[in-house]
Amino acid sequence: MKKVLLAIMLFAGFGLSAQTVSDFEEFDIDDTGFLNGSDGSGGFTSGNLFFPNNFNTAYSSWSGWAISNVTDNTTPGFGNQYSAITGIGQDGSPNYATSFSFGANNVDLIGEAEGKAMRGMYITNSTYAFLSMQDGDAFSKKFGGATGDDPDYFLLTIKGTRNGEVTLDSINFFLADYRFEDNTLDYIIDEWTYVDLTSLGELDNLLFSLSSTDNGVYGMNTPAYFCVDKLESTDGTSSVAIFDENPIKTYPNPATDVITVEGFTEAFQYEIIDQMGRKVLQGQEIGSSEIKLNALNTGLYYVVLWNNEIRKTEILKVE
Repeated sequence: MKKVLLAIMLFAGFGLSAQTVSDFEEFDIDDTGFLNGSDGSGGFTSGNLFFPNNFNTAYSSWSGWAISNVTDNTTPGFGNQYSAITGIGQDGSPNYATSFSFGANNVDLIGEAEGKAMRGMYITNSTYAFLSMQDGDAFSKKFGGATGDDPDYFLLTIKGTRNGEVTLDSINFFLADYRFEDNTLDYIIDEWTYVDLTSLGELDNLLFSLSSTDNGVYGMNTPAYFCVDKLESTDGTSSVAIFDENPIKTYPNPATDVITVEGFTEAFQYEIIDQMGRKVLQGQEIGSSEIKLNALNTGLYYVVLWNNEIRKTEILKVE
């Protein structure tokens, strides 16, 4: 089940010359299925991003980032710590990256991406964390507890730094959320899910931290792992426009059968995503256009509109 959980949704326009995607496909991985920094390299560069790694030779342990193409998404426990629950990279590609850290983990923007805005990335659970939350294990509880009513969650918080200062904005992505009154809505992420990073603005680093409702004497019991793929960094000049300066307009809001989009002079893409993170509509239009809502159920939706120059995300109420 796929969920999209951006705690902060801002309208952002970008003047972008190009983008680089860090997809880790340039790495050759041997039969072990992973690169965990045992070569002492200190990290991995993919595209215009650097993924730091710390390898302890005394204990053959690692933290930070590892590159993986492990496909085993059924074996529980620490022995399967490199695997994504999807068993494969986003869009069927072999390679992806796995994060493990007792505290905050980071990604450095380098080269032409340094000081520029990030567009977005794909995130999913590791197999280790997913099965631990789903079933419980010797160290961690089963999310929801015996009755399924425990309001558990596993939260990834993303921030950034610019010139040594931590960004005020943050993005909260729930890797699992059992806080719903209706237990049928509880979920653990098991698909690659796109997270828009544009609200963080111009960055030198991305900062990732995990928190959970399952904690003990020594800290968080939930395995501190998650996986990422296809991180989109910006090359060349970029600028972030405050929402009221964005030339794109959508109306009416609330809406019933159709919304009108104005401000694009060329082709643009659109997606409409429900509160459960499901993509319910998508397509392409040219210039000012109407988007038929195809009798969407009453509720709140995210409308994402973009082309090579502008991106806008808006909350739409359908009545």
